[in-house]
Amino acid sequence: MKLKSFLVKRTVADSQVLLWVSRHFKLVVAKRYLGSLEVRRKIHSEIADYFSGRWACESGKPHIVNQKSRLNKALNINIDRQQTSQPFVFFSSKDVGRVKMRKVLELPYHLEQSGRWEELECELLMALGFHLAMVQAGLLGDLVAMLESYEDSSQFLRERLLLASILKSSACFLQISPLQLLTVMETNLLPYLELFPALECYVKEIRNDRRCRGRGLGTVLCPSPSSILPIQCLKCCDRSSGGCVIETAAAEFGIVAQIMDDGSAWIWSGSGCDIVKLSPSFEQEEVKFAGVNSSGPFLLLSTQCNQLFVWDVTGPEMLVEVKARLKKELECSQTPNKIGGFAAYQKKLFLWWKDESCVSVFDISSGTLTHFQCQGSVTCLALSSDGFFMYCGQDDGTVSIFDIKASNLIGTCSNSNHSTVTSIILCEDKREMACVDRNGNVSLWDVADEVQLPRLVKEHFDQSESNNILSTDYSEEISTLLVCQGLKVSLWDTCNWELWDQFLAPKGKAFTQAVLSQDGHLFLALLDTCSLVLVWTVNTGECVLSLETTKQPHTLLRMASDVICVNRDGCLTVWDSEMIDVAGTALKMGCGVKEVVAEETGEWFYTTDGSEKVWRWSLNTGLPHDNFLHDGPVEKLQLSLNSIHLVSLSAGEIYVWNTETGENIVRISGSRATNILITPNSKFGVSISERGLSRVWKMALGSFVCSIHLYLSDAQVSPESTYLIGRRYGDLLAASLWSGSISKRFSCVESSEHVVAFQTLTEHPDFVVVMAASGAVYTWKVAEETICRHFQLPYTFHCHPQDFQMSSDGTYALLSTDNGTISLLDLSRVRLCSFKAEGPIIKACLHQTGCFVAYISHPSSLENSCTCFLHARPILTVTRLSDGERIGSVRLPKNPLTLMACERQCVFVGFEDGSVGVYSVSDDMIDEEVSSREGLNGQRKQCPFDRTPFSWFPRATPNITWP
Repeated sequence: MKLKSFLVKRTVADSQVLLWVSRHFKLVVAKRYLGSLEVRRKIHSEIADYFSGRWACESGKPHIVNQKSRLNKALNINIDRQQTSQPFVFFSSKDVGRVKMRKVLELPYHLEQSGRWEELECELLMALGFHLAMVQAGLLGDLVAMLESYEDSSQFLRERLLLASILKSSACFLQISPLQLLTVMETNLLPYLELFPALECYVKEIRNDRRCRGRGLGTVLCPSPSSILPIQCLKCCDRSSGGCVIETAAAEFGIVAQIMDDGSAWIWSGSGCDIVKLSPSFEQEEVKFAGVNSSGPFLLLSTQCNQLFVWDVTGPEMLVEVKARLKKELECSQTPNKIGGFAAYQKKLFLWWKDESCVSVFDISSGTLTHFQCQGSVTCLALSSDGFFMYCGQDDGTVSIFDIKASNLIGTCSNSNHSTVTSIILCEDKREMACVDRNGNVSLWDVADEVQLPRLVKEHFDQSESNNILSTDYSEEISTLLVCQGLKVSLWDTCNWELWDQFLAPKGKAFTQAVLSQDGHLFLALLDTCSLVLVWTVNTGECVLSLETTKQPHTLLRMASDVICVNRDGCLTVWDSEMIDVAGTALKMGCGVKEVVAEETGEWFYTTDGSEKVWRWSLNTGLPHDNFLHDGPVEKLQLSLNSIHLVSLSAGEIYVWNTETGENIVRISGSRATNILITPNSKFGVSISERGLSRVWKMALGSFVCSIHLYLSDAQVSPESTYLIGRRYGDLLAASLWSGSISKRFSCVESSEHVVAFQTLTEHPDFVVVMAASGAVYTWKVAEETICRHFQLPYTFHCHPQDFQMSSDGTYALLSTDNGTISLLDLSRVRLCSFKAEGPIIKACLHQTGCFVAYISHPSSLENSCTCFLHARPILTVTRLSDGERIGSVRLPKNPLTLMACERQCVFVGFEDGSVGVYSVSDDMIDEEVSSREGLNGQRKQCPFDRTPFSWFPRATPNITWP
């Protein structure tokens, strides 16, 4: 049968395909050839193999030949079908490519229909190539929907949710700059790779892609995060707008229930699930809920007509009604009697109501109900781990202890101030009971003797101004109790029941709730009139993270692996608990990084923030290794070229440290120095003083060599370590480092000119490049005192002394960074060049070899009009100087303070919050590239307190004093 007349050409997804002219052909084919699920899956699998390129590139495809062999068996041979390769993107150049739309659309569909979910998840949904193709094709929203889709067989749901969250947060930016996907994903994933090892391959793909492109800017060390992305943000699509949450509770296995002010109940069953409405109906009437409580695997829901329903989340999704009530008059009450709470043991529920003195025990298995009578209104309840004893806290400060099996009262105890008991904590290994009253006071009781009354061990009364407790959070694993009050959060060590620390609310604010983090090194808190969830570290009391929510928060819930914020409108924001711990305990300096110095290899680098500490960081681990303490704020920092000596200036004193031993070998007082230098041979130090003598001393011993009487501004040491060269009154002077005398002088020929900038040249040690105010460019041969004028800058180009930098061979000079323009002088070809940045330039740094210039700029005015996070962030850009081509750029997550490029192709950025970012430059035209860290060597898994840098102490007193 000839099919030509029944088929028609159409363009689908940028490809020409054949379609049936009538839909009847499609129906007939489906009925005749695609009748069974097995056949359909096989065909879908064959098509998926085609689009995946499985049989491309001379790969032989198995084919059964019908001819019989001598052994009377069908021959099974591999035949090269000569299929073409199927890349997601065809690149016409390194940055320009065309997306193969048909593969992008067809391959995931056929993998899903063929049941190859594992392959779909691992090789597509978590693959960089597929992500890049989808983003370039403008299908970012579809990609997010695929990543958030839930399958029971999914192995990497949390990883996919994290990838989806990154894409959603960067959607506006990526739609305009899709090729920035690599840097966006790398910077967001690197801090959490140890938590999500399955994503290590994704990051390796990013780095391999950068190598294949031949250039790029990669992230070696991420600055410590100031916030983290939620792994899920859930909204109730069919909920009417304007509703408000009145109560919420969480059961085991991540089940969250919330009651709205319209009487509806909504349930969230964990990652990958949506929020669904609970819609039971009894006696043909819709149930209106009034409250919800939780204990263990049970959720207890109360209705507006005084009904109670319990749901065991470990069993079927079924509500069991608790039919019995405390008193007959309650059954006739028209207003709901509010549940105070309940505790669960196995299949028994121990319930109490607000302002009632009775505890009811409901057995779910048998439906029976028993009662225990207390003296006062019950406010809290605790059960022993074996379920034999019940401890009931009451509003008059009394705790009643019951034998559950015998149904009788064993004894009572009361705190001395008769304040309402709000929480009871049992320490059964020590046979102790701790009671917390409404003002945050703690009473500790010995309950070892079951016959005698409890014995008071200690009481702790808060002497400060106290107010009622808003929430408590107890973690038995880390022996910590958190007590939240409006003006403060208190932390208790429950091993010996001592008050550990207290944290005051920010001025003009009040806490509304607080919970401990998973490992207890942090706590998360809600503040009134604040839409953020703030995270404090318990070690320093510093607020280290701010977690964004969509609306005003109502409640924080700490689950086994998540922290959930329930907003007032019922929407849920879910964060990964371990991500919070990693981000919140990331080490950083106390203030903004003011200076960065690095070894030539870049493996170790040093930072100062103006405090008494200098931190030494390891690029291998990404963590600070140790710090060097001073008796005053550190003002200047220098590292010798051989990396053996670190010299710092603090409160007018000079410290010389041996970096190999950490010893402060020299401490000099009386220097009156404002700057310090180290000679290139690493043997001598030079202190620069504006109002006193500048001095030269031996590095290892601190012994005095000579004094220089004149102050030389912008001073530099000559490459051969023989002269100190600097400006004075428009001239350039060279002072001998052996005698201190001024032995050489550079003066411009024209008397009206003066020197504005200069640079010694490491690769040409005899020469100094000099910039005059008129724009003239000179070279000065210091030893012979000869001058050569090379170039005159046109009036449109100006040299700004604060921007002036030169490469070590004198090939390139950075002149200025005015008006968002980098102005350069290429002395090798005697030409001027300039290129525009995205916006006003904050910092610029010329690499020592002259290969590239790195600069940080504000975004353009067009990007400023966008409110998304990435569009508003400063941009670190690296540009090749030989042709002006951009190597790469990355958006910085914080405001930068310092910028430095080390000899290896590595750029360091110090941020205002005390963290440091390190970025590697990859370029085919540059010989060497710093290798990216493949892992963290288990450093992140250590306790944050164990990762605290070791401290090296200075000499108690100076061992050298200058007159």
